Amino acid sequence: MTGPVIGVLGATGSVGREAVRELAELGYGRLRLGGRRADALRELTCTCPPAKDAETVAVDANDPHDLRTFAEGCATVLNCAGPSYLLGDRVARAALAAGAHYVDVAGDDPVAEKLGARNLPSDDRVVVLSAGALPGLSSLLPRLLAAEFEHVGRLSAYTGGMEDCSATVAADMMLSLTTGGADGASFGEALAAWRGGRRASRVLRTDERGRAPHFAGDVALVPFLSTETERLAAALALDEVDWFNVYPGPQVRTVLGRLPGRLDAGDDPDALAVEMMRAARLDLAGRSPFYTMVFTLSGVADGVMGTRSLVLRARSSYRLTATVAAAAVDAVATGRVPPGVHFAAEVLQAGAVAARLRESGACERLEIHRADAAEPYEDEEGEL
Repeated sequence: MTGPVIGVLGATGSVGREAVRELAELGYGRLRLGGRRADALRELTCTCPPAKDAETVAVDANDPHDLRTFAEGCATVLNCAGPSYLLGDRVARAALAAGAHYVDVAGDDPVAEKLGARNLPSDDRVVVLSAGALPGLSSLLPRLLAAEFEHVGRLSAYTGGMEDCSATVAADMMLSLTTGGADGASFGEALAAWRGGRRASRVLRTDERGRAPHFAGDVALVPFLSTETERLAAALALDEVDWFNVYPGPQVRTVLGRLPGRLDAGDDPDALAVEMMRAARLDLAGRSPFYTMVFTLSGVADGVMGTRSLVLRARSSYRLTATVAAAAVDAVATGRVPPGVHFAAEVLQAGAVAARLRESGACERLEIHRADAAEPYEDEEGEL
């Protein structure tokens, strides 16, 4: 079997499994799959056809030697393991030291700051961070929407759903309710919004029984201005951004309502994460999982003030993340990303990623609507 070796770390997880399938669909047949448990890797090769002939390596992500051994011989290492704030730049360092490019479904600002262009071991290495659904699509899709305008002014976003909650997602949820990431790492600010070209603290509030467009019934709305969204707002020269993480499930809403006080009281975040995962399972019982992203952008289009909305609906945010990650690996492998450290939304083509989401079946719905029309808006080619 020919072609570059792609290493997938965290291959047995919710995102990793989907990434293996997506990479195989894109034609990458030489895969090296890494995971903490050898038995889980064996189970993956038996139940996931694209993994049948893949090389498997048991890897302790906290062991630099294990990581370096895993990365040796790989053209690109895709990191689907987490939580990101615990791994930091450890996996990236091992991949780069082994001569591989690096793609991370998370990573975000802390890893970008630690790496930096000057700290890369080689001038030809490529690093792509935040190559997932959120972060990732959360900045790519508003850019796709912005292409409809000559000038944009205001963005509102609602992202969330009802699905199994992994330990990594639960840990990230803890961070979204506090200011900053673990150990002071940059992540974002709860209750903040973008006003007049800068972050404005505590201008929004959590609503435990709110309403959100394209979400049915009462939902919990948790305002959060991430550093990714701040970069997006600056890049598009937006005047205002309101961003809400949406939690539709009643059990999750109940846990969320108590979390800030319990975190302030010093409760163990790991125990709270377990409680959140249990609540998500209860909410999902007897229901079909879904994940929805809704973006509404206003500005000047065709010389007049107008509004566009983009609606994405999928069965799984994990599959969305895997699709974006595989697209990033493909872009790196085919030389479409220049050397250096990048965020996925700033180097991937938003239209191409959206097309891949639809083509692969990762999303059930991806539409752009005009505010004054009942039908989805399409461009001249009939493509979104």
